[in-house]
Amino acid sequence: MSAAHTPGDAPATHTATPSHFVVLIPARLASTRLPNKPLADIAGVPMVVRVANQARRSKADRVAIATDSEEVAAVARLHGHEVIMTRADHASGTERLAEAITLMELAEDTIVVNVQGDEPEIPPALIDALASCLASDPECPMATAVHPVQSVADWLNPNVVKVVADAEDRALLFSRAPLPWSRSHLAWGLDADSPQARQAFEATRPLRHIGMYAYRSRFLTRYAQLAPCALEDIEALEQLRVLHHGYRIKLLHTDDAPPAGVDTPADLERVRARLGQGTH
Repeated sequence: MSAAHTPGDAPATHTATPSHFVVLIPARLASTRLPNKPLADIAGVPMVVRVANQARRSKADRVAIATDSEEVAAVARLHGHEVIMTRADHASGTERLAEAITLMELAEDTIVVNVQGDEPEIPPALIDALASCLASDPECPMATAVHPVQSVADWLNPNVVKVVADAEDRALLFSRAPLPWSRSHLAWGLDADSPQARQAFEATRPLRHIGMYAYRSRFLTRYAQLAPCALEDIEALEQLRVLHHGYRIKLLHTDDAPPAGVDTPADLERVRARLGQGTH
């Protein structure tokens, strides 16, 4: 990509989907905000099965659910999905996938797309585009997706993760803070309704991080051996470990965020209503 490109000008296009990539879906039952989340019923179909069904509509060669739960495994198999049984002591979904690819005996250059088990409306085209994005940049072992932040309130919201891109659409930094921070427009403590915040927002054109990833298989194995870093703990952002250790993350630009995932009971009811079940 030319250095004249300004990240965020338009969504990147990656039309050539790699001929070989797999989708892995980490799923665990131990969720504090929504117990048994992977098995939550959505219009008669368990959530993790809906996620896997969406992933199967992508161009992936293989789709598998990585879990430590025999209950999740049984439900997934009942609906015809491959299951990789992993240990129960993983600290993150990424670590679970690192074990799963070893069990699957994937070639080290295989691209692996990590689709979260609470994304029942994940667009298959986004999965394909992310795999293609990573394939397009051999210097990056990992890729993720971004889209323009839609409002000042989102830009200032610590629950909305922001990212700054370089000229090659690789991540420079992720943060819960409003990145980039405009010294010319802002002072600490401004609220979303202030004219200064609006002016700074429009001037900086911030990007929001979408929490899905693609990895080269060999890097997933390496990631499991990387020590956590202080910035990762401060921000509670796992991907900062990758940047801390000197690896590059490719960014896929898309116009809009995919439908929101399910973190809470309210999210679940919203998805149920949208998919025709209503609340019950």
